[in-house]
Amino acid sequence: MKQIKTYMNEQLQALYPPKEISSFARIILYKVCGLSYNQQILCKDNEIPENEKNRIYKIVNRLKKMEPLQYILGETEFYSIPLHVNRSVMIPRPETEELVDMILKSSFVKSRLKRKTIYVLDIGTGSGCIAIALAKHIPNSFVVGADISLNALKVAMKNALQNKVQVCFTPADILDPEPALLQITGRFDLIVSNPPYISRNEKASMNANVLAYEPHKALFVPNVKPVIYYEAIASFAMQKLEHGGMLFFEINPLFSTFIVDMLHSKGFKHTKVLHDLSGKKRYITAKK
Repeated sequence: MKQIKTYMNEQLQALYPPKEISSFARIILYKVCGLSYNQQILCKDNEIPENEKNRIYKIVNRLKKMEPLQYILGETEFYSIPLHVNRSVMIPRPETEELVDMILKSSFVKSRLKRKTIYVLDIGTGSGCIAIALAKHIPNSFVVGADISLNALKVAMKNALQNKVQVCFTPADILDPEPALLQITGRFDLIVSNPPYISRNEKASMNANVLAYEPHKALFVPNVKPVIYYEAIASFAMQKLEHGGMLFFEINPLFSTFIVDMLHSKGFKHTKVLHDLSGKKRYITAKK
């Protein structure tokens, strides 16, 4: 095992920081060899079978091309939930886990639990990570996940099935409002979205593996209309949210003021800008 760890370090040290390489090694040895972290420490002198070494070599070669490990393995974890991922969907981020945690701990959800059912809509569901986490942790919830990408919806449905939760997934383009209003039926107590919010001007500062492998439609917005999705979702929410319903957004910190002003102009109340764990303005909540 020492030999394979040395190999991974030598091959990847020019591309990744030491902590990330150590994390890769732990995950790869678990996924390929079935070795827990404790076993990796206690059995560090054990020899790894040749077929498993070959699988590790292939993974390392793909890492050298800056391909995200989650795509290589075809899986990740979100809010302690296992998820399938491929290049049709974004890899869920820790900031989005914070958004889910915020929703679950909100006074709004706690007060609505007294009702028989909470109706939830996740717009731009991607892998289904938000929709599935909320369906799993909110009792008596009815959750809908919408996305423009049929390939993303296939991944989301597979993830819901794996996690044994019921989520209704539907294709819809929120930028095409009239069909979207027909495709996403019913009314909702809560609408959540982590839509595309990175302006194309920000590309230069982004990691190469994100630019090369993750779906650009799920990431980028035009420089001239950076809040285009928030405007469309807010207009949709004014028609589909119940009176007193809540809107939860993950946002680009650069556009927080624009989004708040836009929400006020559309009639939303009690708008709040909230920070992520790194102190950035990352979330906005608003009430109809």
